[in-house]
Amino acid sequence: MSTTVEKLLDQAESEIRERGYHAVSFRDLAASLGIKSASVHYYFRQKEDLGIALVKRYGEQFFNILEEKAEELDNPLQAVIDVYRNALTSSDRICLCGMLGAEGCGIPKTLSDEVAAFFQANIDWIAETLPKTISAAERKRQAEHCIATLQGAMMLATSLNDHKVFDRAAKSLLK
Repeated sequence: MSTTVEKLLDQAESEIRERGYHAVSFRDLAASLGIKSASVHYYFRQKEDLGIALVKRYGEQFFNILEEKAEELDNPLQAVIDVYRNALTSSDRICLCGMLGAEGCGIPKTLSDEVAAFFQANIDWIAETLPKTISAAERKRQAEHCIATLQGAMMLATSLNDHKVFDRAAKSLLK
């Protein structure tokens, strides 16, 4: 991937995590990077294409880090919590897919589908790590609860400007 594309994706991710999908334009991104908006269109024909590229990159990075953490720790759920917490503390923002998920009704369907796939992959990963003595339906329910708790905790911690909110919610998941 070219340096320009990486810079565009980095800037777009930062701005979307801060202000939301609809508040970010190609013109804004171009101005932030000191390039022409036509250059943004050269790499991403439509904003939807940029959004899909962002979610795919975010998911790849997320799961690469998650796999590394899971190898380091005895508790896979702690690995998930650590990755979510790092996403929060490194930017003081909710995760990219959390922001896009909140806008789900107003974003293009193909982008919404990518966001849903990211969350489903999170749920599947956690469910797979839970004991097989628990039914598949219960593992799925517990995994959904974990992701909902972590996403909500990120939003609340960001809104209240207090990472301890996230830590308390995460601690409750580990009990």
